Amino acid sequence: MTPTGADEGKGFLYRLYSSRLRRQLTPETVPHHVAMMIDGNRRWARQSGYRSVADGHRAGAAKMHEFLRWCDDLGIQVVSLYLLSTDNLTKRDSQELADLIEIIAELAEELSHEPGWRVQHVGRAEILSPDLARVLRTAEERTAGNTGLHVNLAVGYGGRGEIVDAVRSIIAKHQGQGGSLEELAASLTPEQIGEHLYTGGQADPDLVIRTSGEQRLSDFLLWQSAHSEFYFVEALGPDLREVDFLRAIRDYATRDRRYGS
Repeated sequence: MTPTGADEGKGFLYRLYSSRLRRQLTPETVPHHVAMMIDGNRRWARQSGYRSVADGHRAGAAKMHEFLRWCDDLGIQVVSLYLLSTDNLTKRDSQELADLIEIIAELAEELSHEPGWRVQHVGRAEILSPDLARVLRTAEERTAGNTGLHVNLAVGYGGRGEIVDAVRSIIAKHQGQGGSLEELAASLTPEQIGEHLYTGGQADPDLVIRTSGEQRLSDFLLWQSAHSEFYFVEALGPDLREVDFLRAIRDYATRDRRYGS
């Protein structure tokens, strides 16, 4: 068989397996909210022989756009993507960070033109470059009335910082209403904090996926993921395949969620 025929055969088997995985899923077993931590873009660029890690970040962004279409096709309603942490803003070298900011801005612009999708920025806009903050704000405004796939873009995001911001917001609101700190301390509930998070009003993620084989949260959705299921994929971010995603959803569907009990 020629190499072309081998590639075609492999494609046929892949599609067959993908269809089989899809048939194993039902709307009742598909998660409502999936959070994705794409990791391994820099390693992918180095292993692929690229001179710049920006090529890895660009490939990772393209994969995330593809990933969102997989989610939409499967009926998932909310997806949160971890794109740029507060740590990234201080620990990445200046050129890599500049490239990454440009790539994220391009991705946000692209997603805001997807029919029916709603884009929301979660993170601290004030610590971002003015241009990136503007692009994210424009994407939010352009898609505000959409009711399709809800896409959270975690940019300038840190889970600990989010909790701090939520508590500060609660204190400011309580003081504005003339309440004392003693009254607030006596009445404060987890539900109140949840309402003041960047994702306030949204359901918490059912499933958190991370690529590249790393098994840590890296300050992502710390509060929201208290009862989430986790799935770790060995593939580097740009190499993620739809069958990897479908396997994650199938695995989630078989779990007995105990919600901390």
